[in-house]
Amino acid sequence: MTKDIPPPVSAHVDDVVGYRISPDDTVVLVVLSGPRTSGSQTTVCFEVWEPGGSQPDNSHPSSTETFVVLQGEGLAHSDSHDVALRAGSVIVLPPGSVHRIENTSATERLYTLTVMENDDGFENLILSGTPTGLSAEDRGVLARRTSPAADCSFARSGSAASSRECLL
Repeated sequence: MTKDIPPPVSAHVDDVVGYRISPDDTVVLVVLSGPRTSGSQTTVCFEVWEPGGSQPDNSHPSSTETFVVLQGEGLAHSDSHDVALRAGSVIVLPPGSVHRIENTSATERLYTLTVMENDDGFENLILSGTPTGLSAEDRGVLARRTSPAADCSFARSGSAASSRECLL
């Protein structure tokens, strides 16, 4: 007997909604996938830190959290460890670590893709927060990272569409 497999879940950057877990937070989270939105036990988010913004200290007892920095610079604090972050950095925070990430720029936003293996209620926490809009710049960062908007194969030689479109 063939198992019924549900169809894939699809969304577009134009349709996503940002949330602040608390109204005064300086970090906006956009759920791209998770138990409620896609049936996955892994939650994937796009996160936007305001200039100088920071998460509060937080911990996930049974979840590994991975951040991929798309744009900007920051500092990750995990227990007694500090790690500098910049575009292209990947940091994996083990279950139980007490951590936070701060945007070290006073003028530019920090953007990450965040993967929470074993959701552990993370998506529900986000979706129970305050909905907030995303700027055109925020949506542009997400769109550039999730679909090939420009042919950047010759970016290093200066032949690509534009250096702004070819940030990697």
